[in-house]
Amino acid sequence: MPWLFDEESVEVARHFTRLKLRLMPYLYEAARTAHTEGVPVMRAMVLEFPDDPGCAHLERQYMLGPDLLVAPVFSDEGDVTYYVPEGTWTHFLTEETVTGPRWVRERHGFLSVPLLVRPGAVIPVGAVDDRPDYDHAAGVTLRAYGLRHGDQVTVPVGDVTFTVVREGDTLRASCGDPAAPWALATAGREALAPTGTGSLRLETP
Repeated sequence: MPWLFDEESVEVARHFTRLKLRLMPYLYEAARTAHTEGVPVMRAMVLEFPDDPGCAHLERQYMLGPDLLVAPVFSDEGDVTYYVPEGTWTHFLTEETVTGPRWVRERHGFLSVPLLVRPGAVIPVGAVDDRPDYDHAAGVTLRAYGLRHGDQVTVPVGDVTFTVVREGDTLRASCGDPAAPWALATAGREALAPTGTGSLRLETP
């Protein structure tokens, strides 16, 4: 219970709890996959990257679902070293990028952690950060990371399925049954679809 320590502990717990609740659309789908297919939510790196010898013996980092890399910080100073597989990965919290395969060394404070998005992923981010049991599709933002020309990603969000496609410098997202506003975002840009709009277009930088 963080309030038994100090106010800073409470703020750290609050910060990451809100992050978790915003990620509920993504976590819910990862949990559904664990239930239906037996693939765990928290995955050893080698499970997602069996052909990368650098991932064979990693024990201090993991994949959270298929697209988020997490490297917990274990040192008092906040220093952490982790391995990044091939491709250009994006820090979810800062949008800074790092290209692998290589080892990375960083220092993090209490309100930060290595949380990287896999290239070619689309992460659904919810609009609510004070409870887990909300309509995940209502106000969801589809954050696209490193999609290349011709890539097409299907994004289940509860009972609603979105499709995101990159065509040249344009991202197109569609939803067969939009029940609420939703948004498409990439590299600091965002476009909002009003209620009832089934498709959206966003020019990439």
